[in-house]
Amino acid sequence: MKTADAAFVYSIEEHSYHFHDKHPFNPLRLTLTKDLLEACNSLDTNKILKPRKATEEELALVHDLAFIDAVKLAGANKLSAEKARSYGLGTDDTPFFNDMHNAASYLVGGTLTAVDAVMNGSYSHAIHLGGGLHHGFKGKASGFCIYNDSAIAIEYLKQKYQARVLYVDTDAHHGDGVQWSFYDDPDVFTLSVHETGRYLFPGTGSVTEKGAGAGYGLKVNIPLEAFTEDDSFLESYETAFREAVDFFRPDLILTVNGADSHYLDPLTHLHTSLKSFHFIPKLAHELAHEYCEGRWVAVGGGGYDHWRVVPRAWASIWLEMTNQTDVLNQPIPQTWIEQWQDHADVQLPQSWYDDEKMLPVVPRKPIITARNQQTIEKALFHIRNEKPSRRPSFTQKNNLC
Repeated sequence: MKTADAAFVYSIEEHSYHFHDKHPFNPLRLTLTKDLLEACNSLDTNKILKPRKATEEELALVHDLAFIDAVKLAGANKLSAEKARSYGLGTDDTPFFNDMHNAASYLVGGTLTAVDAVMNGSYSHAIHLGGGLHHGFKGKASGFCIYNDSAIAIEYLKQKYQARVLYVDTDAHHGDGVQWSFYDDPDVFTLSVHETGRYLFPGTGSVTEKGAGAGYGLKVNIPLEAFTEDDSFLESYETAFREAVDFFRPDLILTVNGADSHYLDPLTHLHTSLKSFHFIPKLAHELAHEYCEGRWVAVGGGGYDHWRVVPRAWASIWLEMTNQTDVLNQPIPQTWIEQWQDHADVQLPQSWYDDEKMLPVVPRKPIITARNQQTIEKALFHIRNEKPSRRPSFTQKNNLC
């Protein structure tokens, strides 16, 4: 029996994943988003699900035990600098911080909590904004990510629920850690829509990365040109998502919702606006109901304009999940603005939408759009020329009707 349509997974313990105050990956983003939803009366804090801490056995579904041991030592300041570098730790991107193993384990446990909430039938959807650490590798941390919660959750879904997963990543950076974890796996379809790696970390995610062996054709990358704006971004996302889900017919959709493709983001070169961040969850919501009985888990990811972009973008996911998008037509609550304005180094937004007069003009828009359309053609060539998957749904397989 369902408890509610959607679960919000959050706990203050997740704030311990904090490299330092000047690091762009800051748990302040979680606080600002939760506070914004509360100010809108859109989130009942009494019904928030607390994440559990992932066990070492669960971490080892994806990560090497030697890497897990290294993370523990790093968090106790007992790992040499030379050894740390071999594990991607102690870098500018992923520096040491106290008890980093436990902090990262909570983020993984949060995504597992969200997955269980959906797969045990209590909720149709779940959101865990502390997740989305998609750059973590089997034996190496990378790009602010220690343990890869999404990859672990996918392997957990496979082993515990025998589920096939469609992973859709709209972070501006390629979802490399998840893709490589399942590169030859026929039960996991990865779709990543990101800025081309010609100019941006991690440099991978080309259209030629299509998977290997039994997983060939089930890894799709849409590397967009720098300065891609809303229209071309959304055309690319919607085309690829609709064709991928129809081809693969998943049991669950897992989305990574980085908010760093926005034109104000300081780390990337894409030029979307809040318009895209309202549509991204809207399409995921629609397709989850159409193809997998509503099973949709959303996690966070990147996004480094903490004040003007991330809270509105991430709150939009929850509003979409809970059919509260009418809130987007109302002003941003003054209580939220008054609570945070003195802490911010920019003027906080008054609306859920960006002022169109402030959107940057993209002189090469026609060229960029044409190149992105060519990219879509190349990226989707394989699934357009293969027969789509036709298989029993998760409900049919498990006689849940």
